Amino acid sequence: MVTYLPISSPFIRFAGRYVDEAFGVAAGYNFFIFEAVMVPFEVTACNMIINYWSDVVPVAGIVIIVLALYVLLNLFAVEWYGESEFWLSLSKVLLSVGLIFFTFIVMVGGNPLGDRFGFRYWRNPGAFAEYYKPGDLGRWLGFLACLIQASFTIAGPDYVSMAAGEAVNPRGVLPKAYNGIFLRLTAFFVLGVLCIGILVPYNDPEMAAAFEQDLPGAASSPYVIAMDRLQIPVLPHIVNAMILLASFSAGNSYVYCASRSLYGLALDGKAPRILTKCTKKGIPIYCVLVVLLISLLAFLQVSNGSAVVLNWFVSLMTASQLINFSVITFTYTRFRKALIVQGVARQTLPYRSWGQPYVAYIALVSTFVMTFVGGYTVFLPGNWDVPTFLFSYTMIAVFPIIYVGYKLFCRTKLWKPEEVDIMTGVDDIDEYTKSYVEVPSRNPFSRFGDWLFG
Repeated sequence: MVTYLPISSPFIRFAGRYVDEAFGVAAGYNFFIFEAVMVPFEVTACNMIINYWSDVVPVAGIVIIVLALYVLLNLFAVEWYGESEFWLSLSKVLLSVGLIFFTFIVMVGGNPLGDRFGFRYWRNPGAFAEYYKPGDLGRWLGFLACLIQASFTIAGPDYVSMAAGEAVNPRGVLPKAYNGIFLRLTAFFVLGVLCIGILVPYNDPEMAAAFEQDLPGAASSPYVIAMDRLQIPVLPHIVNAMILLASFSAGNSYVYCASRSLYGLALDGKAPRILTKCTKKGIPIYCVLVVLLISLLAFLQVSNGSAVVLNWFVSLMTASQLINFSVITFTYTRFRKALIVQGVARQTLPYRSWGQPYVAYIALVSTFVMTFVGGYTVFLPGNWDVPTFLFSYTMIAVFPIIYVGYKLFCRTKLWKPEEVDIMTGVDDIDEYTKSYVEVPSRNPFSRFGDWLFG
């Protein structure tokens, strides 16, 4: 869809254009809430990481310091955002690659203890933990719990599309970008999970203390736990510092992205007009303040513990992210139906993904079902917890409320396939693509990327 018509915030605007305007509004607010809640999530993560060194500074103090830095960066130093994020993103990639190499080196005996532990923890205690129930049912419940956590990490490809309207030669660049980010995310996540399973057993007492008992000062990073166990000096502090920097950077990025998402809704008349007010530097100040107000949820950890609050945020964001992907896949099915009804041959599209429409149907059903499965643990006997239930299922209620409310108030229409506007703007991008002259890159890394992903 995006390569056919590259516009800014496409999956939100496509939802309104191909399905129903109210559907697009609900999708826009869902995406905004997802990004906004990521800010207190990262603030909470920063507190947990800092506790590795010391718990002298009160939780509230750390929250105030981090939020104050976000205020400074987003209101007074936003012109440095792009440059800083480039280098911070590069540091994250180097950290990920470095930890993968670290895992291989230490597992074959390259550690102060000379311990060639290899895949020891895959045999003892084993690769699959039993959860709540013994036997195969317990292992299935454990796998399901991990699958829910993994659903939280699937964000990525949708972010690439957000800048489609500003991309140079989008029909040539975006397919490569999608392929590239899919392969990179898959590689880093799969290899990262593999490394963690090699380094730390699932029943590690120190990790359990960090996440279950929320003990102050406990190391919550499996890599740092492994480094401490192997008596590796200095490196745990370096890695922890880089993880802290990555978490802080991510929170700052979400302040920026969430405020711009809300600003876009306001510009389209889908949010209060006052939110369109900007400073002389073009900063949507009220949108930034709204995001920072939502970030005050990070203070929940003062009375509930960082690990507990972190799980709450993960539950909320996982549901929101799954709804987002459900919206994207459903919108695609309506787009494809409109193409068929209006006689636009699929072969004429600038990019065609394989397995359609079956892949879209599978993705739609999977993400929709997982949205409801996400908080299943609260329904197990003895596990009922009101905050966990609310954080797991709030967005499932909020999305239809926004959709129905906007639809009734503005009397929007559910578009029929023959009524869907699939042509406006296409001629302009066709003309741009025909007249675009690509300049070969002199950068060997760019040429390698073009060969690998193009």
